[in-house]
Formats: sequence, structure tokens, C-alpha cells
Amino acid sequence: MEHQSISALIWSTADLLRGDYKQSDYGKVILPITLLRRLECVLEPTRDDVLAESEARKDLGIPMEQFLVRKSGHSFYNTSKYTLTKLMADANNIRENLESYINNFSPNAREIFEKYKFTEQIDALNEANLLYLIVEKFATVDLHPDVISNHDMGLVFEELIRKFAEASNETAGEHFTPRDIVRLTTSLLFSTDDDVLTKSGVVRSLYDPTAGTGGFLTSGSEYVYELNSDATLVTFGQELNAESYAICKADMLIKGQPVENIKYGNTLSNDQLEDNKFDYMLSNPPFGVEWKKVQSQVNTEHTEQGFNGRFGAGLPRVSDGSLLFLMHLVSKMRPINEGGSRIGIILNGSPLFTGGAGSGESEIRRYILENDYLESIVAMPNDMFFNTGIATYIWILSNNKPDHRRDQVQLINASSMGNSMRKSLGSKRKYLDEAEINDIVRIYGENDTSSISKVFNTTEFGYRRITVERPLQLSYYPHDADKLESLQNDKAFIKLADLGSSILTALENISQDKISNRTEFKQA
Repeated sequence: MEHQSISALIWSTADLLRGDYKQSDYGKVILPITLLRRLECVLEPTRDDVLAESEARKDLGIPMEQFLVRKSGHSFYNTSKYTLTKLMADANNIRENLESYINNFSPNAREIFEKYKFTEQIDALNEANLLYLIVEKFATVDLHPDVISNHDMGLVFEELIRKFAEASNETAGEHFTPRDIVRLTTSLLFSTDDDVLTKSGVVRSLYDPTAGTGGFLTSGSEYVYELNSDATLVTFGQELNAESYAICKADMLIKGQPVENIKYGNTLSNDQLEDNKFDYMLSNPPFGVEWKKVQSQVNTEHTEQGFNGRFGAGLPRVSDGSLLFLMHLVSKMRPINEGGSRIGIILNGSPLFTGGAGSGESEIRRYILENDYLESIVAMPNDMFFNTGIATYIWILSNNKPDHRRDQVQLINASSMGNSMRKSLGSKRKYLDEAEINDIVRIYGENDTSSISKVFNTTEFGYRRITVERPLQLSYYPHDADKLESLQNDKAFIKLADLGSSILTALENISQDKISNRTEFKQA
């Protein structure tokens, strides 16, 4: 059965929930029960062996996990006698038995249901007399690996995640990046490495420090799979929101990815992949969110570790932590002699222009440019996200640029692209179709000047803050001592061509093709 048919079948379960659940809460039931059924089907061939092993060793007083994992043939197992079908044989105790079934999963799988707070949903379903109906429905859905592969099951799960995220509209943007933006950013990141990724047996890593529900990790896996089904993309991520973390980890478990690579916690204050470097990185950090809660830890790392830590270049204002995530990603780049790394990150306009000369934001931008990490910035149309209509930008960075991009930055103004949606989803009123995504990727790949693309030297974004004295005006007041003293103390501050204002001005002018006065972008 094709993954679209299975997705539709699972989605039809929502009919049972209508009336007792809000539409935006359907996912709290359907996603974990889908995971449960998939894990059950995957473990079915070795279930009896695991039960026998558990029974034989239960009185030995030794850790059994390694033995049970070996018997299951997977990174997870279950020692319960129940299945969804067997649960229906004792309808009066279905709630207690289902909870027991879940509690007998291995810790790495059980944690997912705990973060979902699935026990609360079981209680609510039981009170609404829906639990038996839901179990009965999913017991008949065949999610065995022989029927649907890990890859196709991942597509099913991702489709369900998308539907539930779109259903929640105003809160979706906190946990879910729209599919078109994910696809564009992923394509920009991988497009220049197609030759490498098509090689037989290639293994690469992908990391997202703000993983959400795993959209970027899924999209990256899909891109590489479509390019080369024999390639291996090992995914890593960390997520702060418990429910999003559970969804992401479940998605990775369904795909057969090592779930221990998905971490729970705040990336800025507690990097749980501290010693890891990655080939590719993708992120959509929260826009304009303050980092006061982790200020102490971040300040300590900045002060004590400097450039040996993540934040040596500087710290942005506490009201917006976007640039902290950017510096975190830069710190995860592989050395050039190991192939280097590429980064795709979505930011709003603030990281482009906030902060004057010498500020934390300015010093971070200077660090990025002077190390020649920035390849391109793409200005996106407004109204592309679920929970905000503000201007957004995709930054592409690399510490191993091809020769024709060295010491240059490409600016692409795609702000006039996008199609109006038939029905708005929260603040999302526009979307990019496949043709527009392909056009932007092509323009990026050509790295040439066009009506919406300009290429600048990195030095053209440099600036200094200078003090301008006005001594010539003294001649107008030769006999006025008070005015003379006032003028001697008067200073005017002029800030020349900041990176942000330069980029914003350039992007605004690209569509009008009016960039003629290059002195605006020159180093003072």
C-alpha cells in the first residue's frame, strides 16, 4: 500500500475524535498511537524471542538491555505480553493494560510516550468511551516493514505531523517550519554537493539544534534518498519543547535512525552534542526570542572560553538570541581538511542590522565575513510562516567555499515571489511552488548577477564608526565665546554602511536594478 493511502487511513481516525477533541489536539492521540502500532509491527518477528530472553534472565539481577536489544534486532524492544489486538480481549481493563504495554518498552522508546504525556490521553479517551474504538482501529492498520518501508513510513508520519501542525495554525510556527521553506533551504544547502552525495556508500551527517518536530532532518533525509538511495545521512538534533522532541524522536525511530542522536534540552545552555562536528546543518531558530533564562551560562562560556567556546566573537542583545544559534552552528563546522561543513539557517531581519559598530551583533557579523563563511542571503516573501508575517532571510554559510565564491557574498531578492494561498494558515498567506524553488536554487547555483541576484566582495560590507568634528564652523562665531566652547564639545556620529543596512538596501534595490553608487558599500 502506498504511503499516501496509509496516511489517509490513519487520518480518518480523526472522525472518532471529532466532538470530544479539538482539531488542533488530534495529533496528541493519533501520532503516539501510530508510533505504537509501527513499533509493534517492527518488533513482531522477534517478539517471542525477546519475551523468552526476558523470562530466562529476569532473576539473574543483571542489566538485560544489551541482551534484549540483541534479540529484538533493533535499538528498542518490548517485554509485554500484550499487542493492540490482545488488548481488545479484555475491554474492561483496556486502559490499565495499555499503560502496562507502553511501560514495558525499552527506555529509549518509552521516553517518547512520556514526553507525549500519552498516559493523560489514554485516561481522557477512556473517560470518553473512545479508547477501545481507537485501539480497534489501529490494530487493523498494517504498518509492518514488509508492507511499508522505513522511508515510506517516515513520509506517512511527516504528512501527519504537517496536517496537525497546520490545523493548530497560530501555534504551529513554534514547532513546525512550513514545508516549502524547508524544501528550499534544504535544496540550497545540498545542491552544490550533488556530485559527492551520488557516490556509492557515501555517509554524511545532518544536525538541527532547534529540531522541532524534525522537519529539516526529514527533508534532508528525503533529499539525499531521492538523489542516492544507497547514501546514508545520519541525523542529529536537540529540541527544548517536550512534545516536539517526542514527535521528532518518534519520527527518527520510525525511520530506523539512531534515536540516541536526538537530545532533549536547551541547546544554548546545555549542548548535549558538545564534541560533535557535522557535515551539514539546518536550523530555523525562534525569531526575536530573548535568552535571559540562559544568560548566566552563555555569559560564562563567552568570558571563560572565548573562541575556544561557541560565543567568542560576541554576544547579541538579550532580547534576541538568533545570532547565538548561528554562532553555535559555526562552532560545529568540521575542519576544512575533513571536508568542511555547510549551514542553512532561517533568520528575520534583526540579525542583519541591529547593533552599531563594536556591538555584539556587529562583531558577530564581522567574524562571519572576515572568516569568509557567508555564501549567500536569500530574501524571502513576507507571510510565509504560520505565526509571523515579517520579512525572513535564508543564510547559507560554508567554511569550504568553492574557488569562484571565495571572498564574495551573493544576495538574492526572492521577496516578490510566492503564490497566494487559497486559505490562510495562521499568518501564512503565501507559498513557494516547486518551480519557484527550483528557480531560486538555480540562481544560487549560477552565482551571477541578474535582475534579482547581485554578488559583492565581503569587504564591501565593512564599516567603521567615526567621530566627525566641525571646526570649520568656528569661523562663523569669532566673538561668541559660549558658542565657541559649545561647538568645540559638539560631536556628530556617523555610521557608515553597516552589513545589515547594506544588505537590506541592496536587496531592496536589486529588483529595481538601481545599485550604481558602490561607495555606499565600501570600507571607510
